[in-house]
Amino acid sequence: MKKNVMDRWWFEFVQKRPNCVGLDSSVLMNSAVWTASGHVDNFTDPMTVCGNCNSRVRVDQLLEATLETQAEIDAVATLSLAEMDELLHQHDVACPSCKKTHTFQPAKKFNLLFRTNMGATDETCEWIYLRPETAQGAYINFAHVQSTMRKKLPFGVGQMGKSFRNEISPGHFLFRTREFEQLELQFFTHPSESDDWFGYWVDQCYDFLQKYGIKAENLRKHEHEPEELAHYARATTDIQFKYPFGWSELWGIANRTNYDLKKHMDASGKSLMYQDPVAKEEFLPHVIEPALGTGRVMLSMLLDAYDEEEVNGRKRTVLHLHPEIAPYRFAVLPLVKKEPLMEVAQQLFQDLCGNSSVDYDVAGSIGRRYRRQDEIGTPMCLTVDFETLEDKCVTVRDRDSMEQKRVPIEQILQGTAVTHSSFASF
Repeated sequence: MKKNVMDRWWFEFVQKRPNCVGLDSSVLMNSAVWTASGHVDNFTDPMTVCGNCNSRVRVDQLLEATLETQAEIDAVATLSLAEMDELLHQHDVACPSCKKTHTFQPAKKFNLLFRTNMGATDETCEWIYLRPETAQGAYINFAHVQSTMRKKLPFGVGQMGKSFRNEISPGHFLFRTREFEQLELQFFTHPSESDDWFGYWVDQCYDFLQKYGIKAENLRKHEHEPEELAHYARATTDIQFKYPFGWSELWGIANRTNYDLKKHMDASGKSLMYQDPVAKEEFLPHVIEPALGTGRVMLSMLLDAYDEEEVNGRKRTVLHLHPEIAPYRFAVLPLVKKEPLMEVAQQLFQDLCGNSSVDYDVAGSIGRRYRRQDEIGTPMCLTVDFETLEDKCVTVRDRDSMEQKRVPIEQILQGTAVTHSSFASF
């Protein structure tokens, strides 16, 4: 499923767009990159320590879980450390671990960068950082990508890859982890057009989520107020999802202006100015950044797809995943574990797996195998039975409706049927 999510993002945001290219930048970069970008000094979260049990807690998350109104929750991001301390005291907030109140030490900033050593010996090694985002790799390679790919503005640089953050309070399953996969696009544009492109990418991200199975009623847009904006941003919109623990960010889209390019140009002494060949103008582009975490979008898709229903007095668990997202598009199931059904089923599996994701399952009754495929979201099961030996057809079962129909194997193996098929298309 994770690979399918990443493949769909890559197709929608990079592959099908002639003005976007891909990049695979390094996880380990010179520490000067992170100093110039401001991460070494400013990539922090507010942390407090419980004086009773010594637990480390992220203060803003603790307050957001305590405060009642959405306005109060939204305002947390704008508070100073002293104001957060005061709110913890006013609301008698208890430590999540020991449940004691009024035990928190004064809040302080905690840097989220993972630091490690690079070098052959202790004497010659130097401190470097695991990247907390893929974005900086696109900024320092901007001039190189633009010249080698012969791109004119506007154009985008897409990246998929691991990022690492030393989170104070990881949790909520896939929502907040210290190691995660990012899907990020850095879209470079003329400063005068950045506001229009910002709106465009917010809409594109929102449409992507709905296209691949997230319900509209569980999505909303949160536009950051001026006091909420990060120091590098001119505008930011979070697409939020209604998780079981409340509304929270799923996808962040920011107009980062020329902040990052200017910082790296100033620190390195190398020009990152863009020369417009038509207007004969030289300028630093603005950057629109849609940044998505694979774990968060997977969690959202799983939550919206999960369903339990009663069928003939028994509970059926099913994942109504979009066919492009489901781990398998087909499951090939021989009716019984006997030849020649096994041989026909194995051949069908081999013929299908060259163009689609396919599972092959022979263990248990056919009913139990159907249920297992429902639980992992497989859209269609193909049952090879004794009639198959005569009519060269299989029984196709639909995950959502549980309807079944006989379909010729030849029709299933047609290229368009394999890559874009649905139960209704047969």
